[in-house]
Formats: sequence, C-alpha cells, structure tokens
Amino acid sequence: MASTAVKAMGVAKDVSPLYYRILSKFPQNFTFCFAYGSAVKPQITNQKKQNMIDLIYCVENSYRWHGANIEQNPSHYSALRFLGKGFVARYQDNWGAKVYFNTLVDLKEENITIKYGIVSQKSLIADLLDWNDLYLAGRLHKPVEIIKQTNSSQLQNALQSNLRSAVHTALLILPESFSEYDFYFAISNLSYAGDFRMTFGENKNKVRNIVQPQLLSFRELYRPILKQFHAYVDFSDGDAQCHQDSHPETKFHHLMQLPMVPQQRIDKFWNHGGPHQDMEDVLRAVAYDIDCAVILRQILKDIVWQSSVRQSLKGILTAGILKSIRYSAKKIAKMF
Repeated sequence: MASTAVKAMGVAKDVSPLYYRILSKFPQNFTFCFAYGSAVKPQITNQKKQNMIDLIYCVENSYRWHGANIEQNPSHYSALRFLGKGFVARYQDNWGAKVYFNTLVDLKEENITIKYGIVSQKSLIADLLDWNDLYLAGRLHKPVEIIKQTNSSQLQNALQSNLRSAVHTALLILPESFSEYDFYFAISNLSYAGDFRMTFGENKNKVRNIVQPQLLSFRELYRPILKQFHAYVDFSDGDAQCHQDSHPETKFHHLMQLPMVPQQRIDKFWNHGGPHQDMEDVLRAVAYDIDCAVILRQILKDIVWQSSVRQSLKGILTAGILKSIRYSAKKIAKMF
C-alpha cells in the first residue's frame, strides 16, 4: 500500500521512507523536489541528528500551492500569511532569489526540524540556465537528494546545462594542472565565494567539509558531463593530476558557453568607461587577458553577494522576527 502511494506521489526510487512521510504532509501539486544540506549529505564534523533537513519544492503555480499549504499548514508561515496567498506568491516570485522559505518547522511525530523553500519552475529554470542569482543553481552544482524527479524535459535540460556551466567555469578558474579534489572544490565554491553569510554565520571550512566526504558522489554526478569535455581536459579520478588545455582560444570557448548573466556582467565590466564592444569580441579579449580567472571570480562573487543579501533580508519576513533570531543563533552556534 505504501509503495503504491509513493509511486502515486512520484517519489524517486531508493529514497528514505522519512522523505515520503515528510512529503505526505504537504500539498502534492509540485513538480520537482530535492533535499540538501548537512542533514542530508555527509559533511565533516557533522552530526545529522542535530541538523535541520533542507528541502526545495518546485511548483508550477506558486499562488495555488501557497493557497493549499496555508490552509493545510498555517503554522509554518509568519504573519505574511494574513496578507493572503496572492501576496505570498508575489513576494516569492519578485524578491530575493525567487524562493520563499519556511524555516524551523518542527515535525514532532518524526522528531525532526525542517526548512523548506518554494520556487516556481519558471524561476528555477531561469537560474539554472542564466545564473540570475546563482542561488538554487549553486546548490544543484553539488550532490543533493532528489526526492521527486521532474517529468519536464525543459527542467531536465536546464539541470544538465547548469552542471555543464559549472564545469566550464571551474576550468576557467583552475590552473593548467589540478587534482580531482581541486576541481570539485572550485565547483562547490562558486556559490559560496561572495556569500555574505560566509563572513559571519557559516563555518569557514564549509566547502572543504562538503567536498572531502562526498568525492564519490561528486564523481558520479559529473562523470557523464565530463565525457563531453574530453577535448579540453584530461580528467583523472583519485590522486592523479588532471590537465587541461589552457590556450586562450580554449578559454574563449569556455567563456562563450557561460550562462547569460555572467557573460553580460563581464561585458559591462570590460566596457566600463569606454565605447561599447561586441560581446564576442569582449569575451575573446578576456580569454587572452592574464587576469581572466580573477575577473570571472569577481563577477561571480558579485552575483552571489547580491542574491545572498537580498534573500537573507527576505527571510526575515518569511520566517518572522523570532524564528529569524533562532535560526541565526543556530548558525552562529554551528560556526563556533
């Protein structure tokens, strides 16, 4: 009976029954769901039972989903729910990184605490393809627990495109020779470098703590993608050194494959104070510049800084003042 219900919900195979029980407490009209964070994937110095489970629900219609969820789980929401489902949906879609989080939700019957975010499929696809905010796109650069697979070919393609973009970017940042660990560290760091929470409230070794215990998971996630890069990099699993073609024309190829927003920001940076040049000409010039990696890192830091600040400010209202204080206190306690 339970397996039939799981199939009806579209829950992915081999997913812990705990996730099925969690999903059963929410409206079912979501198209994609994944869990992430230290309670889901192993991290160094991590004790799972003390950590909150982080979930993302991707929905086609934020208005309908919030309406059903406010009716089903009103206590999950701050006072914003009294402004109506229309306001909540607009606040989600028009502010911050287009995600609406309910945090510190206690599921007493499961003896766990969860935080869950709601994002529209349209907003998620935009971030995956264009790196508007590099927020959920960054989380999906790393291994996550897919709880409900998507049936949307558009979203499936965007998820794969996001991984390819991460590889192009990491190769631009890395030197000619590097280790497998360096590669996955560079990818994981894309969405942490620039995040203002890393200056206060997060463990300074967070990226290392994510990558080291999950090397096999990273390898499994990126192996199919790396097969498409054999002309540009000789990639080796384990301790052997990886080698990439670092010729400027190869860097130009990688730059041309970057998502739209980083490209636009590079173009704006390069043309600052001078006559506007064609995008392709700008990217070729950057590829031949000795500071190509420095420029790209700074561009990405700026994107992440802006989205992380906006989303954190947004979270004060979605969580409510008291929960915001409790959540911040937990983060600071973990940092120390």
